[in-house]
Amino acid sequence: MNKNIKLAVAGAVLALSATAANAGIVIPAGDWTLDVSGNVNYYTSWTKVSSGSTHVINGGLVSRLTNSTQGTNNTMGNGLLPNFLSVSGSTRQNDLDVTFLISIQPGTASNAALRQVGDNSVGVSSTANAGGMNNRQAFITFGDKSWGSVKMGKDLGIFASDAILGDMTLLGVGAGSAGSAGNTSLGRIGAGYIYADWKPQIAYTTPNFNGVQATVGISKAFDSQANGTSGDYSNSGVNNANVAYEGKASYSFAANDVTGKVWVSGIAQHVGTPRTGSNYANDDPTAYAGDIGANIKVAGFDLTGYYYSGSGIGTTGQMLRGYGKTTSGNWEARDSDGGYIQAIYTLPTKTRLGVSWGVSNLDLTSSEASRREAANYNVKSNELWTAMVMHPLTKHLTLVAEYDNLQAENHYGDKNTSNTGSLGAILFF
Repeated sequence: MNKNIKLAVAGAVLALSATAANAGIVIPAGDWTLDVSGNVNYYTSWTKVSSGSTHVINGGLVSRLTNSTQGTNNTMGNGLLPNFLSVSGSTRQNDLDVTFLISIQPGTASNAALRQVGDNSVGVSSTANAGGMNNRQAFITFGDKSWGSVKMGKDLGIFASDAILGDMTLLGVGAGSAGSAGNTSLGRIGAGYIYADWKPQIAYTTPNFNGVQATVGISKAFDSQANGTSGDYSNSGVNNANVAYEGKASYSFAANDVTGKVWVSGIAQHVGTPRTGSNYANDDPTAYAGDIGANIKVAGFDLTGYYYSGSGIGTTGQMLRGYGKTTSGNWEARDSDGGYIQAIYTLPTKTRLGVSWGVSNLDLTSSEASRREAANYNVKSNELWTAMVMHPLTKHLTLVAEYDNLQAENHYGDKNTSNTGSLGAILFF
């Protein structure tokens, strides 16, 4: 399996897990080398909610208490990673390295309706389907190490991709609980970074120049969803000529027993018409965001720090709650920022102990902040503490125990908190 494919399917495992195989099931087939690979994971979670909210927290990742959420609740299903079954192929023809990848993601959760996450379903992934089937990847690449490579098709987005691929909750559950958002949990999405999502795209990646590498591309733009009460990212709205412009650059280094990576990425797109229900405005603003991150490994420690900031990009999912309406009826961008820090230590037994903290903040517009109204029920912050124990039972199989403390707060001052314990396992082949 080539580097780009492995990164998209299980990048966090390459960074965090000694149990990941170097390749899947390799099959020579004439001019091609085929590779069948993937993962299966399963978790059970117990969640206790403490609710102090009088009003809803729109975009909050913790719900108010109801009769059905009193006490401790149990869920079962996938963690942040869905199950993956990937078939890839590579060949060298006409002085070009050519690859393809097609993958499917069957869920482990029951085929029930989409679970509500927070006081409103955030609809984090456009592919969400509880217990059902996702189709997140189908792309080709072609290129040469002398000039780089081109990718065409559907794959993980460029902006914020390193944030999610470096997140240890890819091996666990994180925010929400097992199978709580579609057929996966939320991990640290919305509580430390914005979801990169799986997007149709055309991207160019440079050769690796002594550790320096960059990727630029265009991807399918999401429509803005101003208040986000339905979590709808519909791409069928106005101004579909718009594309998102994305890019990232990184520097990887190694010196004696120290290895590391520093990266930046960004995104910008014309929004088209921000909308809520059937109300339309004539504005066509530009939403944008940028981030910076670093990872260093030394003496058994794996340390990561990440920060992002943007305007109009929203929170949790791209373009979700990124704009608010002014008193004159126009639209104004909401600023957002956040980040996370993470530390993992590997014991002599290869067991890894991890702890992380992160937060995502969403500001009100100046007009909204001056009025005490429903806009104040929008989420102000989602904050998550996570502790994990990851033990490699075999080369391919890792057992995981996890504890998560999640708090959501709105601009009115309401707060909801959940405490979740999860147990499970993840297997890569």
